[in-house]
Amino acid sequence: MRIVVVLFLIAILVSLGSALTFLLRDKGRGPRVVRALTLRIGLSIGLFLLLMIGFATGFIPGRL
Repeated sequence: MRIVVVLFLIAILVSLGSALTFLLRDKGRGPRVVRALTLRIGLSIGLFLLLMIGFATGFIPGRL
């Protein structure tokens, strides 16, 4: 599970970096920045849902 979470975080950072690259290259005029940021939001929501499901099913143990 840790590997999946780390892979999600890396994908989120790569998407954010590509959005910055597109922003600097296109000066914010192209649709690529919006697509990269939309992908980042989708990955973030997916990671959040994955963590919630893992916690609810007991796959991720809760510790106090």
